[in-house]
Amino acid sequence: MIAFHWYDAVIFVLFFIVVVLYSLYKSRKERTEEEYFLAGRGLTWPLIGLSMIAANISTEQFVGMSGQGAGAAGLAIASYEWMAAITMVIVAIYFLPKFLRTGIYTFPEFLEYRYSPKARDLMAMYTVVIYVFVLVSSVLYSGGLTIKTLFSGSKFLGMEMTLTRSVWLVAIVAAIYTLWGGLKAVAWADLFLGSSLIIGGVITLIFGFTKVGGVSSFFHANADKLHMILPADHPVLPWTALVIGLWIPNFYYWSVNQFITQRTLAAKSVKEGQMGVIFASSLKLLTPFIIVFPGIMAWQLFREQLTAPGSTTDAAYPLIIKNIIPGGFKGYIFAAISGAVISSLASMLNSASTIFTMDIFKRYIKRDSSHMTLVWTGRISTAIFLLIGCIIAPLLGSPGLHGIFTYIQEFQGFISPGILAAFVFALLVKKAPRSCGVAALVLNPLIYGLLLIFFGTIPYFEKIGLTVYPIAFLNRMAITFVLIIIVMAIMTLLKPLDKPVDLPVRKNFDTSSSPLVKMLGFGVIGIVILLYIIFW
Repeated sequence: MIAFHWYDAVIFVLFFIVVVLYSLYKSRKERTEEEYFLAGRGLTWPLIGLSMIAANISTEQFVGMSGQGAGAAGLAIASYEWMAAITMVIVAIYFLPKFLRTGIYTFPEFLEYRYSPKARDLMAMYTVVIYVFVLVSSVLYSGGLTIKTLFSGSKFLGMEMTLTRSVWLVAIVAAIYTLWGGLKAVAWADLFLGSSLIIGGVITLIFGFTKVGGVSSFFHANADKLHMILPADHPVLPWTALVIGLWIPNFYYWSVNQFITQRTLAAKSVKEGQMGVIFASSLKLLTPFIIVFPGIMAWQLFREQLTAPGSTTDAAYPLIIKNIIPGGFKGYIFAAISGAVISSLASMLNSASTIFTMDIFKRYIKRDSSHMTLVWTGRISTAIFLLIGCIIAPLLGSPGLHGIFTYIQEFQGFISPGILAAFVFALLVKKAPRSCGVAALVLNPLIYGLLLIFFGTIPYFEKIGLTVYPIAFLNRMAITFVLIIIVMAIMTLLKPLDKPVDLPVRKNFDTSSSPLVKMLGFGVIGIVILLYIIFW
């Protein structure tokens, strides 16, 4: 086993000193809520694209997705990435311009304009709760697990890295620049973190291929795991989930999920926003190769360790780094992965504080807040949310959660189908009544909760002696979405609006697009189709 040398620690520390200081410098003039929460609405496409990828790729992927690649799903788990690329193209071309023209700070704000203040309140409440108690705590846990695994049997700066200490290390670094600089600090940090993430992933892939005997040897030894289409009765990712269910979390995540798309709301123009999303979608094509392939390699090389009592496949990627990456490179890759954790955490915290400040505090607690009051509210709420996440994170290692990736996706099902349905109707059905927004958001947790109880991993019916087949969580999300759409359609038929709602329009904002956006976007879709054909 290759040890973690002192110079790896030096590389790691220097990396974050540069990132933090540069991001603080670039965000030193944030004085208003628009500057703090939306970077003064001046982001260009390279920053938007890299920031989206850095916010998205975290230990949810490096721990969860890589672990699923090592486990039952194999390469099929890459559908989350490649189908996301298609989704992002559609969002960039058709959805994003509509959002940018309104000048919204948050996506709950859009629901108030289209439906009602109650719809905005419900989405704001749901989002803050899920972000803090599920996403922030999950990223802290998986980031802490990665650090703990990497330093197992050795020390970092003289300390034994327990899970709790690792969680707090991640939290402190993210807090330093997020609390002070807001979205601009996050975006400029992501310029370093996103680039390093991709470079580090490629380095890991190269060393991995070397260790398993080359590309052809890897493909031959793992042929059973290199299929994108799995049987309909597969417990993790049946092909039916790809056709139906996976689109629901994808469209929710890449179109109206605040912590990912907040940087698109900060775009300098519609064209810059669209090009940023298309750029991010092209980078999505690479992520399965730098995340899922190493997970499969870990299964090939360290199967006994991954299947040992008390172990899970979530440790696949950390084992690859710990055992096959040489000194020097290890410090850089560790910094890149830790940066992915910190970037996602910073984005979640910034978005949760944006929604709390703009959708709750400003409307219900202090309506006449000054600019600096709103900025400091954002900072204080960020600190509180981070503290809650640090308390919850060490508890998420329970085997009963079936892996952190499943834990995150399962809880997202309580909000994402209903939120997506509300936005789809808002954008496509002009005569949908205002009551549809509240209906969608109230029905979602009720329908999904019942499906989870009766058709979840351990169906309720089995407890009373009846035999039923469980329904994969992606399919449960699809069923929830379809049922909500049906209810909203019936409401529209019974009581349609007399005339469409007039949405606000930003003044002095460049709404022009470019033919290049569609050309590049359809090119990305073509590559995804080709990849599915190759790995069928």
